Amino acid sequence: MNKIYIVEDDEDIREAVAYSLESAGFETIGFESGSGFFNAIQNELPSLAILDIMLPREDGLVILKQLRDRLETKTLPIIMLTAKGSEMDKVKGLDWGADDYITKPFGVLELISRVNALMRRSDMVSAAAGNLRYGGIEIDNARRSVSVDGKTIVLTYKEYELLSYLLLNTGLALERDKIMDAVWGIDYEGESRTLDMHIRTLRQKLGDSGSCIKTIRNVGYKLGE
Repeated sequence: MNKIYIVEDDEDIREAVAYSLESAGFETIGFESGSGFFNAIQNELPSLAILDIMLPREDGLVILKQLRDRLETKTLPIIMLTAKGSEMDKVKGLDWGADDYITKPFGVLELISRVNALMRRSDMVSAAAGNLRYGGIEIDNARRSVSVDGKTIVLTYKEYELLSYLLLNTGLALERDKIMDAVWGIDYEGESRTLDMHIRTLRQKLGDSGSCIKTIRNVGYKLGE
C-alpha cells in the first residue's frame, strides 16, 4: 500500500486530507510540523508527500528545498497546499521542485485525482526501453537519470515525466491538453499554467539545451525541429 505523509498544522484540514486519502486506499501519516516529518523520513520514505506552505517555525517551501537537497528525496513526489490567491507561493514551489500544488479550499475528488495522477508513472515512459536522446540531452530510463552534455542534472518527478514525453515525440507539435493528459494523467481544465511553469523550470535546468523546447503559439510545445 502506498504511504503518504501529510505536513499540515491545521488539525481539521490534516485529518480531512488523511480521511479522504485513506478512503481511496492510501495509508497516511500526518505531522503538524517539519521536525516530526523529517524524523519519520529517517525511518521510512513515503511514496508521496503533501506539504502545507504556511507552517509554524519552518514553512513548507523551506521543507521542500531541504527535501530536494537530499539525495534520497530528490525525486520524491511532492504536492504543495497553497492559500487561495498566493500565486507567488505556487511559482516558488514549482521553481524549487514541487511536482504539483492544490489551492485551498479544495474538493476531495480533486485531491484524490491529483494524488493518483502524480503516483502513476506515464505508460509511455515506462514502456520506453534504453535511453532517450536529443542533442546533448540524454535520459537513462533504467537509472531514471538525466544528463546534459555528460553532466547529470536533477529534475523533479514531473519534470522528468515531461521531458521524457517531449523526447518520445521529438519534432512533433504537441497540443497543451495532450501534454497535460499524458504527463499529469487527468484534464487540468483552467490550470495550464502548471504546464507553463514546468516548461520554464525545465528549460532553466537544461541550460543552453533548454532552447530546443519550442513554444508553438496557440498550440503547445515541441522539442527539436
